[in-house]
Amino acid sequence: MTIILGIDPGSRITGYGVIARDGREWRYLDSGCIRMDTEQPLPGRVKTIFAGVSEIIRRWQPTQAAVEQVFLARNADSALKLGQARGAALAALVSHDVEVAEYGARQIKLAVVGTGSAEKAQVQHMVMRLLNLEQPPQADAADALAAAICHAHASGNMGRMAVTGLRRGRGR
Repeated sequence: MTIILGIDPGSRITGYGVIARDGREWRYLDSGCIRMDTEQPLPGRVKTIFAGVSEIIRRWQPTQAAVEQVFLARNADSALKLGQARGAALAALVSHDVEVAEYGARQIKLAVVGTGSAEKAQVQHMVMRLLNLEQPPQADAADALAAAICHAHASGNMGRMAVTGLRRGRGR
Protein backbone atom coordinates (compact mmCIF):
# COMPACT_ATOMS: atom_id res chain seq x y z
CA MET A 1 0.00 0.00 0.00
CA THR A 2 1.25 3.46 -0.94
CA ILE A 3 0.18 6.59 0.94
CA ILE A 4 0.01 9.70 -1.25
CA LEU A 5 -0.27 13.27 0.01
CA GLY A 6 -1.79 15.82 -2.36
CA ILE A 7 -1.07 19.53 -1.86
CA ASP A 8 -2.93 22.52 -3.33
CA PRO A 9 -0.65 25.39 -2.23
CA GLY A 10 -1.91 28.86 -1.43
CA SER A 11 -0.68 31.83 0.61
CA ARG A 12 -4.01 32.09 2.45
CA ILE A 13 -5.28 28.49 2.31
CA THR A 14 -3.23 25.40 1.51
CA GLY A 15 -5.36 22.34 0.87
CA TYR A 16 -4.16 18.83 1.61
CA GLY A 17 -5.53 15.37 0.92
CA VAL A 18 -4.23 11.95 1.87
CA ILE A 19 -5.18 8.76 0.06
CA ALA A 20 -3.92 5.19 0.12
CA ARG A 21 -3.35 3.29 -3.10
CA ASP A 22 -3.34 -0.48 -3.02
CA GLY A 23 -2.94 -1.71 -6.57
CA ARG A 24 -5.80 -0.13 -8.51
CA GLU A 25 -7.86 0.72 -5.39
CA TRP A 26 -7.81 4.17 -3.80
CA ARG A 27 -8.97 4.87 -0.26
CA TYR A 28 -9.59 8.21 1.42
CA LEU A 29 -7.60 8.78 4.62
CA ASP A 30 -7.74 12.50 5.45
CA SER A 31 -8.12 15.98 4.01
CA GLY A 32 -8.41 19.57 5.12
CA CYS A 33 -6.90 23.02 4.92
CA ILE A 34 -3.99 24.81 6.49
CA ARG A 35 -5.38 28.29 7.01
CA MET A 36 -3.16 31.33 7.42
CA ASP A 37 -3.92 34.52 9.27
CA THR A 38 -4.11 37.00 6.39
CA GLU A 39 -2.93 39.77 8.73
CA GLN A 40 0.28 37.83 9.35
CA PRO A 41 3.31 38.83 7.25
CA LEU A 42 4.27 36.39 4.48
CA PRO A 43 7.28 34.87 6.33
CA GLY A 44 4.94 33.80 9.13
CA ARG A 45 2.55 32.24 6.63
CA VAL A 46 5.43 30.33 5.03
CA LYS A 47 6.35 28.99 8.46
CA THR A 48 2.72 27.95 9.08
CA ILE A 49 2.61 26.04 5.77
CA PHE A 50 5.93 24.31 6.46
CA ALA A 51 4.85 23.32 9.98
CA GLY A 52 1.38 22.21 8.83
CA VAL A 53 2.68 20.02 5.99
CA SER A 54 5.36 18.59 8.31
CA GLU A 55 2.67 17.62 10.85
CA ILE A 56 0.58 15.90 8.15
CA ILE A 57 3.67 13.99 7.03
CA ARG A 58 4.41 12.89 10.61
CA ARG A 59 0.79 11.78 11.08
CA TRP A 60 0.32 9.82 7.83
CA GLN A 61 3.89 8.91 6.75
CA PRO A 62 3.31 9.32 2.98
CA THR A 63 5.98 8.02 0.65
CA GLN A 64 4.76 10.06 -2.32
CA ALA A 65 3.30 13.52 -2.81
CA ALA A 66 1.59 15.35 -5.64
CA VAL A 67 1.84 19.14 -5.67
CA GLU A 68 -0.11 21.41 -7.99
CA GLN A 69 2.17 23.58 -10.12
CA VAL A 70 1.92 27.35 -10.08
CA PHE A 71 -0.45 28.71 -12.69
CA LEU A 72 -0.10 32.13 -14.22
CA ALA A 73 -1.49 34.47 -11.56
CA ARG A 74 -3.34 37.70 -12.20
CA ASN A 75 -0.41 39.79 -11.04
CA ALA A 76 3.25 39.38 -10.15
CA ASP A 77 2.71 39.88 -6.40
CA SER A 78 0.16 37.04 -6.29
CA ALA A 79 2.47 34.77 -8.29
CA LEU A 80 5.37 35.46 -5.93
CA LYS A 81 3.27 34.75 -2.83
CA LEU A 82 1.91 31.54 -4.35
CA GLY A 83 5.44 30.48 -5.30
CA GLN A 84 6.64 31.03 -1.75
CA ALA A 85 3.72 29.05 -0.33
CA ARG A 86 4.48 26.25 -2.77
CA GLY A 87 8.16 26.40 -1.84
CA ALA A 88 7.31 25.98 1.85
CA ALA A 89 5.25 22.86 1.08
CA LEU A 90 7.98 21.44 -1.17
CA ALA A 91 10.65 22.12 1.47
CA ALA A 92 8.60 20.26 4.08
CA LEU A 93 8.12 17.30 1.73
CA VAL A 94 11.76 16.95 0.70
CA SER A 95 13.03 17.49 4.25
CA HIS A 96 11.00 14.40 5.22
CA ASP A 97 12.27 12.42 2.19
CA VAL A 98 8.87 12.25 0.50
CA GLU A 99 9.04 11.65 -3.27
CA VAL A 100 7.44 14.64 -5.03
CA ALA A 101 5.63 14.78 -8.36
CA GLU A 102 4.23 17.99 -9.83
CA TYR A 103 1.13 18.35 -11.98
CA GLY A 104 -0.51 21.29 -13.72
CA ALA A 105 -4.09 22.21 -12.79
CA ARG A 106 -5.38 21.21 -16.24
CA GLN A 107 -3.62 17.85 -16.00
CA ILE A 108 -5.18 17.17 -12.58
CA LYS A 109 -8.66 18.15 -13.76
CA LEU A 110 -8.30 16.00 -16.87
CA ALA A 111 -7.29 12.96 -14.79
CA VAL A 112 -10.14 13.36 -12.29
CA VAL A 113 -13.02 14.90 -14.27
CA GLY A 114 -12.12 14.08 -17.87
CA THR A 115 -11.69 17.67 -18.99
CA GLY A 116 -8.89 20.12 -18.23
CA SER A 117 -11.33 23.03 -18.02
CA ALA A 118 -13.50 21.56 -15.24
CA GLU A 119 -15.00 23.89 -12.64
CA LYS A 120 -14.22 23.54 -8.92
CA ALA A 121 -17.67 22.08 -8.23
CA GLN A 122 -17.07 19.36 -10.84
CA VAL A 123 -13.74 18.47 -9.21
CA GLN A 124 -15.41 18.31 -5.78
CA HIS A 125 -18.16 16.07 -7.15
CA MET A 126 -15.79 13.65 -8.87
CA VAL A 127 -13.46 13.46 -5.85
CA MET A 128 -16.49 12.63 -3.72
CA ARG A 129 -17.56 9.89 -6.17
CA LEU A 130 -14.09 8.41 -6.74
CA LEU A 131 -13.32 8.20 -3.02
CA ASN A 132 -16.85 7.21 -1.93
CA LEU A 133 -17.28 10.23 0.34
CA GLU A 134 -20.69 11.11 1.77
CA GLN A 135 -20.26 14.82 1.08
CA PRO A 136 -17.91 16.87 -1.07
CA PRO A 137 -14.75 18.11 0.63
CA GLN A 138 -14.01 21.83 0.91
CA ALA A 139 -12.79 23.19 -2.45
CA ASP A 140 -9.06 23.50 -1.57
CA ALA A 141 -9.04 20.05 0.07
CA ALA A 142 -10.84 18.61 -3.00
CA ASP A 143 -8.16 20.10 -5.27
CA ALA A 144 -5.47 18.47 -3.11
CA LEU A 145 -7.27 15.11 -3.15
CA ALA A 146 -7.59 15.46 -6.94
CA ALA A 147 -3.81 15.97 -7.17
CA ALA A 148 -3.28 12.79 -5.12
CA ILE A 149 -5.74 10.86 -7.34
CA CYS A 150 -4.00 12.18 -10.47
CA HIS A 151 -0.69 10.92 -9.10
CA ALA A 152 -2.14 7.55 -8.07
CA HIS A 153 -3.51 7.16 -11.58
CA ALA A 154 -0.29 8.31 -13.29
CA SER A 155 2.04 6.26 -11.11
CA GLY A 156 -0.23 3.21 -11.45
CA ASN A 157 -0.03 3.48 -15.22
CA MET A 158 3.75 3.87 -15.08
CA GLY A 159 3.96 0.70 -12.97
CA ARG A 160 1.87 -1.24 -15.47
CA MET A 161 4.03 0.02 -18.35
CA ALA A 162 7.17 -1.12 -16.51
CA VAL A 163 5.69 -4.59 -15.91
CA THR A 164 4.10 -5.16 -19.32
CA GLY A 165 6.46 -3.13 -21.47
CA LEU A 166 5.61 -0.25 -23.71
CA ARG A 167 4.16 -1.28 -27.07
CA ARG A 168 4.31 0.79 -30.19
CA GLY A 169 2.43 0.45 -33.41
CA ARG A 170 -0.28 -2.09 -34.18
CA GLY A 171 0.03 -5.25 -32.15
CA ARG A 172 3.81 -5.27 -32.13
